[in-house]
Amino acid sequence: MGHCLVTRRLPGPALGRLASAHDVEVWPERLPPTPAELLGHAKNAEGLLTLLTDQVDAALIDACPRLRAVSNYAVGVDNIDLDAATRRGIPAGNTPDVLTETTADLTFTLMLAAARKLSEAIRAVGEGDWLTWEPAKYLGADVHGGTLGIIGRGRIGRAVARRAAGFEMRVLSVGREGDVGAMLREADFVSLHVPLTPETAKLIDANALKKMRPTAILINTARGGIVDQAALKEALEQGTIAGAALDVTDPEPLPQGDPLLEAPNLIVTPHIGSATHTAREQMAELAVDNLLAGLEGRPMPHQAN
Repeated sequence: MGHCLVTRRLPGPALGRLASAHDVEVWPERLPPTPAELLGHAKNAEGLLTLLTDQVDAALIDACPRLRAVSNYAVGVDNIDLDAATRRGIPAGNTPDVLTETTADLTFTLMLAAARKLSEAIRAVGEGDWLTWEPAKYLGADVHGGTLGIIGRGRIGRAVARRAAGFEMRVLSVGREGDVGAMLREADFVSLHVPLTPETAKLIDANALKKMRPTAILINTARGGIVDQAALKEALEQGTIAGAALDVTDPEPLPQGDPLLEAPNLIVTPHIGSATHTAREQMAELAVDNLLAGLEGRPMPHQAN
């Protein structure tokens, strides 16, 4: 029986399976542990079950001599130094597939909400500004029949494309090596579905935003660092693009008073792409499967290194 640290409470029964095989410590707070707290609680751990908010870097790995397995409760692993883990022979796993459809649902929700000025209309009702049916109020854009540009041809990008087919949209998709510029010039909606890497960091910068149509809307449910937020704020203020909807930001959460929050025609949600009972519980099951396998010396079902 090994000692495992889980850095947040997880929905569903999966942690019970882990606790039946190992000694489990669950971080009890709503906020994640600070780096110092994470180090203090992980230094004697053999297994770590972490979130994207936890930096499992080389220093942490080196400071945990008993560590034998890391399981990340996320599709991404950009919070884990995979090279450092590999050098130690430590498998690191993630939770792909189970949140694909859920995240694609939210992507389309954000696209519809931004196109139809939903947050503005809801706010008007709450503020008592719904005076009557007005033919020129809250005019948005049609999603049906529009052109959707998808950057990223992975599972989630393909799932978004399937939904677009139901809206009879023209879909243009490019991978990380594709001609992003040509797609940006044609798309009414641009949706981001690439991992955050040195190559994709600030992929959507001022130059990219200038290539977009003034009627275009940007949707990001991937990683906040893919978008240059200062450039996005300026583009929204100057009308370079019509709107944006973000489920991810850099940093997360955005601090109160962050300049981006002052931008017009912007929707920001608190990283809820996978936030359904089904998806989050299935993520927990996969994360526990990975950790149990790693601690038993078996290949993880979803190993990232």
